[in-house]
Amino acid sequence: MKAKTTPAKKAARPSRGEAEAAVRTLIRWAGEDPDREGLLDTPKRVARAYEEWFSGYAEDAEAYLQRTFREVAGYDEIVLLRDIRFESHCEHHMAPIIGRVHIGYLPKRRVVGISKLARLVEVYAKRMQIQERMTAEIANTLDRVLKPVGVGVIVEAMHTCVTTRGVHKDAASMVTSRMLGSFRTRAETRNEFLSAIGLKGTRAAVL
Repeated sequence: MKAKTTPAKKAARPSRGEAEAAVRTLIRWAGEDPDREGLLDTPKRVARAYEEWFSGYAEDAEAYLQRTFREVAGYDEIVLLRDIRFESHCEHHMAPIIGRVHIGYLPKRRVVGISKLARLVEVYAKRMQIQERMTAEIANTLDRVLKPVGVGVIVEAMHTCVTTRGVHKDAASMVTSRMLGSFRTRAETRNEFLSAIGLKGTRAAVL
């Protein structure tokens, strides 16, 4: 008889003290003295910074999109929010990713407050990420909750794991996109979106 497999338990979250001790270890590993005056409070500061940088793990992205508005007077053209600045961290080196997101959708009787689109970006940005997944997560969540005719998301970002280490290509930036519904199937809708954000004629990757 085949033995049953037991799902692995999720490791308990370390305490604040354990997190600060880990920072002290990294400071020593880098060759510094964590007891030096200028570094005494660094572990506490780093722990507080992590709480802010990775606050997205404690938030529900879909919750921000639950309140929608139906009184749109028959509006059925693209809704677009451009240049949503974000800061994230790559999951490979935990180095900052800094960029902007453009979100467009073609509503089907319902629209959402524009600040909620920015909140949606923040939830996924405040996690350890790769840009490709973040792009897909934003588009997929908007499509799943709002159920529009179509969704388009484009992310442009600079990765400091490329600009400050490794290949040191300081001018390099990455562009990713996710097109769903009419944004994928109708060239005119996609081109209208790309034109509105100044990317028409470029080849953004469609995931």
